[in-house]
Amino acid sequence: MIAIPVSASQEYQVLIGPGLLDELGTQVRAISMARTAALVAGENVFSLYGQRARASLEAVGFRVLCFVIKPGEESKSLAEYGRLLQFLAENRLTRSDVLVALGGGVTGDLTGFAAATYQRGMGFVQVPTTLLAAVDSSVGGKTALNLESGKNQVGCFYQPHLVLCDPLLQKTLPEEEYRCGCAEVIKYAVLNDEAFFERLRRIEIRDQLEEVIQRCVEKKRDIVEEDEYDRGKRRLLNLGHTFGHAVEACSGFTILHGHAVAIGMVMVTRAALRKGFCSQETLRRLLEILTQYGLPTEAPYSHNSLLQAIYADKKMEGNTLHLIVPEKIGRCKILPLGIEEIGDWIIQEGEE
Repeated sequence: MIAIPVSASQEYQVLIGPGLLDELGTQVRAISMARTAALVAGENVFSLYGQRARASLEAVGFRVLCFVIKPGEESKSLAEYGRLLQFLAENRLTRSDVLVALGGGVTGDLTGFAAATYQRGMGFVQVPTTLLAAVDSSVGGKTALNLESGKNQVGCFYQPHLVLCDPLLQKTLPEEEYRCGCAEVIKYAVLNDEAFFERLRRIEIRDQLEEVIQRCVEKKRDIVEEDEYDRGKRRLLNLGHTFGHAVEACSGFTILHGHAVAIGMVMVTRAALRKGFCSQETLRRLLEILTQYGLPTEAPYSHNSLLQAIYADKKMEGNTLHLIVPEKIGRCKILPLGIEEIGDWIIQEGEE
């Protein structure tokens, strides 16, 4: 088992190792004397792993309640959040109890926000079952809900008390969900690790899963410890996300997050090439690795549709957007843009 300590407003560990799901109860009991654990999972994940998780928690004395949500971004809603809070209240959970998120980013975001706000904060454990959640969203403390106006418009920073990552759970991932996670892994390599980028080209991610998860978690841990509340260096983690969120919004969230991030990375790199921040070689290498992993690279939406979606995104700070711009593979910069400059950065195929 690999243990990665995270020192933020809440100190915790990220545990990585095959078979850890069956140790869930033992690991949660080690950090919590709660009487009740509420297990939150999507329908598909619960059918695969819910009973094992429940049995592990019950084996060490937890009263276990299960709250099952529908898969997809529609569950990151105010309505579903309210339903979860009512469930906790009706079952008389207290702030000394614990919420366990078993699933991907949607489950983690919804459960984390409920944990942060129910009775002003309760125990929170992440058990990521997707590659994307394992390498990114389960670590760092961002929780969120969507509004009709945009993605992740409601939320707060609330660090988990434990992250338990069992790579064996990802063997049942649909191929498209696996590739979503690959986009986030590639993001980390483009940000600050060219050697990692080349390793991903040589060795398929699923063939080095534990090592990849460890490397990405350590990279995110280092950034979060330096800038927990996303006012400086942590903005780098938004590479591909500014345009990616716009792509998601334009699609009505039918395009998966990781796929949208891949498109977003290409869009910003095309613009960076046209504006002299990077070379044609940088764009070529990015396109090649995304194609290698079966990820999309083009946004099927108009310039104006994408621009309006960006204006509604939470990454806007007043009239300023901090765009993450690649300078080469392994090095990116944070570039503040005025609202009037953003449209000139939305570059599609053939415009570079």
